[in-house]
Formats: sequence, C-alpha cells, structure tokens
Amino acid sequence: MLKSIHAILIFFICLSCIEQTKVLIPSQASNILKKDVSVAQNKYQKYDSLFKNNIDFIADSFDYPVGIPNAKGYYNAQKFGENLHLGDDWNGTGGGNSDLGDPIYAIGNGYVSFSENIGGGWGNVIRVIHQYNDKYYESVYAHCETIEVQKGDFIHKGTLIGTIGNAGGMYWAHLHLEIRDDIFMDIGGGYAKNTSGYLDPTTFIKNN
Repeated sequence: MLKSIHAILIFFICLSCIEQTKVLIPSQASNILKKDVSVAQNKYQKYDSLFKNNIDFIADSFDYPVGIPNAKGYYNAQKFGENLHLGDDWNGTGGGNSDLGDPIYAIGNGYVSFSENIGGGWGNVIRVIHQYNDKYYESVYAHCETIEVQKGDFIHKGTLIGTIGNAGGMYWAHLHLEIRDDIFMDIGGGYAKNTSGYLDPTTFIKNN
C-alpha cells in the first residue's frame, strides 16, 4: 500500500515538473532571445549614430595602407594565415629598417576608435572603425613609430594616420595590418589558429 502511495506521489510530482517546464521554458527562451537581439543592436548603436551624423566618412572603397594606392615600394613579408598570422606585415623593399618612419595611410573612410601605445610586441596601435555596405569592419595598424590621429577623429581614405615603426626596436621596421569583421574584439595576440573575426587584408582590399 505504501509503495502504491509513493508511486502516485512521484507520478504527480513529475507531472507537475513537466507542466512547469512547458510553461517556463518557452517564456524564458523568448526573453533570452529578445535580450540577445537587444544587446546586439545596442552594441552597434554608438557607431550607427556616429556615421549617421557624419555620412561623408562612410567608406566606399579601400586602398593599401602603404605606397598608396597599390603598395608600390612595399611587399607583404608575412601574409595572412602564414605561421598562423592574423594580418599582413608590410615591409619596404629596401629591407631592414629602411622603411622606418614611412607614412601609414588609412585604408578607408572611418572613425578612429583607439590610438595608444600599449607596449609589448604591439607598440603604438591605431584602430579604425569603417561602416561599409551597411556592415562594420575594423582596421588595426600596429608597431607604429608615431601616431598622427586621436581617438574620436573622423578620417578619409588616404589620411596620414601614423608612421612605420619597430615597436621600440623589437623587430625590423614594418606595419602589421589586420582587418576584422568583428569590431568588438580585444587586441589579441597577432597569431592564432582560430581566425574567426579576422579577414585576409590583401583579399579584402583587392575585392573592395
């Protein structure tokens, strides 16, 4: 008899759990989905507003950051994907430090979101947000000798933004360029197996 009562109680407890699950899970899933969409929209809201009020700085095409427009006098010493590299390394054809202090140009119209010396192997870094074809991209310029723009500046394609450096003598002078289609990533390490969020800079520039 006791076993029967226990069995009945367990049955009704399980039934109650199932009913609660049916009611709660769809509601929770809906709320989570709405929250995720809202967060995603809010992340871009700042840049939507900035470019809406500065439409002359929306990108319409891209050029190389050195020897503009076609990188004349420079070569890509370490391409995207080579040795797990997440960008392109642009060196002057003279080799060594022959390109130290050479100009770096913005690859496209955009907004300077960062321009600081972060030390280590990165040195002076410039980050530019580009709105292009209703999407956002970021170009990252590293190891700069000097920085010629400030956070908050709007710039046009071909604007002088810095000069080629060597991160305080850590390398031979060159420009490390990254292009990202996830504009909210940390600076990263410059090398990784996972290339999610990163684009091949040369391919992107050639295609756009």
